[in-house]
Amino acid sequence: MLGQVHDHIVKELGDSSRTDTIFVLTAIVFNLIVLGINSSVSLGATAEDETFTYDLVLAAFVVLTISVNVIAVAAMGLGRRTRRMLLDGVVAMYRDNDVDKYYDPSMVSNYGTRYLLFTGVIVTLAATAIVVPFIIRFTDSG
Repeated sequence: MLGQVHDHIVKELGDSSRTDTIFVLTAIVFNLIVLGINSSVSLGATAEDETFTYDLVLAAFVVLTISVNVIAVAAMGLGRRTRRMLLDGVVAMYRDNDVDKYYDPSMVSNYGTRYLLFTGVIVTLAATAIVVPFIIRFTDSG
């Protein structure tokens, strides 16, 4: 029975990792695409006399960018907590069976640091996707 519990926890860890990877990659790709779109829209606004439509599109993409990134960061937080609970269970199982010396407990904190770094990448790209188009939009092109 213990082997089945261990296998189940390991499977959950794998599923959690795949889900986290999907959220990170989606957020990164989304932010890069939105950076391109927003920059193009901002550039168009600087070349036209009627800028309201461009500004409205830019504002809509900013709201969308914030929403998608808040969801991605929340998902990363949930993934971090889930991984922590699962790993705590594995460590307890190893300790109960006197095999904990083969698993370095610092790995748990390393995973936490990795989540913070991934979150930092997401937030940095989101900020870039918002700030750069505004710099383009409001900088004098002449």
